Amino acid sequence: MPTISLCMIVKNEEEVLARCLTSAKPLVDEIVVVDTGSDDRTKDIARQFTDKVYDFTWIDNFGAARNFAFSKGTRGYLMWLDADDVILPEDAAAFLSLKETLDPSVDTVMMKYNIAFDEQGKPTFSYYRERLLRNCPRAHWEGAIHEVITPFGKIVHAPIAITHRRKSKTDPLRNLRLFERLLQRGETLSPREQFYYARELYYNARYAEAAAAFGRFLDEGRGWAENNIEACRVLAQCRNALEQPEQALQALLRSFTYDAPRAELCCELGYHYFARQDYETAVQWYRFALLCPKKEDSGAFLLEDCYGYLPHLQMCVCLDRLGRTREAAAHNEEAARLRPQSAAVKHNREYFKNKK
Repeated sequence: MPTISLCMIVKNEEEVLARCLTSAKPLVDEIVVVDTGSDDRTKDIARQFTDKVYDFTWIDNFGAARNFAFSKGTRGYLMWLDADDVILPEDAAAFLSLKETLDPSVDTVMMKYNIAFDEQGKPTFSYYRERLLRNCPRAHWEGAIHEVITPFGKIVHAPIAITHRRKSKTDPLRNLRLFERLLQRGETLSPREQFYYARELYYNARYAEAAAAFGRFLDEGRGWAENNIEACRVLAQCRNALEQPEQALQALLRSFTYDAPRAELCCELGYHYFARQDYETAVQWYRFALLCPKKEDSGAFLLEDCYGYLPHLQMCVCLDRLGRTREAAAHNEEAARLRPQSAAVKHNREYFKNKK
């Protein structure tokens, strides 16, 4: 059976660290916690679970901190979690099963990362990350921010999810400040870092700068296909925020040059036409979204609602405005099947009830 070192970096995580380590401790053979400058009880809590607690002087580089943590892992595989992650009971059981049956030739295990949820706790935003890696020099983090290990060797995708459950708000400017410090030092961003820098600009409502950064990223042509597609989607949102709808449309259509249409992009196109009261065209894009396969193992960011709930809900509205009430109500029920507690679904039911 493989052995696993859980290697974490933490700072001021007294609120969530015990929850994380309690869920992970039965699954791993070693826990390494590297503190990057806490001034709360984080290290005291970590010592309740492991005697391998280390300090790392923060140098504005998440990758360097994670590599230090990995260097302290002594078991056959290395695993990472953030302090506000948790492994739910059903995933813990699947994890133990994987541990018992893992082919020893496997180098990288990809696991699902669920980071946003609906009213019932069902994931609405997820993607696969490299989670379990053979303890060897190739298990090396790259990037100062939004760091990553390129999956290597024999790779498997495991039906196991890590659940991200943040309890408190993080500083929305933290990552943007780190990127700007890199640029001020004259460092060159990799294509992946360019993509994430543009996203941080967007998150902080610096839409013109974000649009320019996404444009440079796409025009250089060195990005990974999934990042290119997502860049087109967010670039369109920047253009809409700048009241440039035609340029937003061009960005969405550009995504099709990188791969087959994704449901996320089809929903954005549906909304583009919905906002212009072209309901017939909007319906066609939402129908197309329903036909798009969900490529869970592609590594792409998946907006789960775009693969059923949102297209049905939006088609309900469009068809109602076209006077096709029966079809509209049927699509609302399809949306209800996927998200029974949705406030929008309940509102629509009352609307159709009163319309009779």
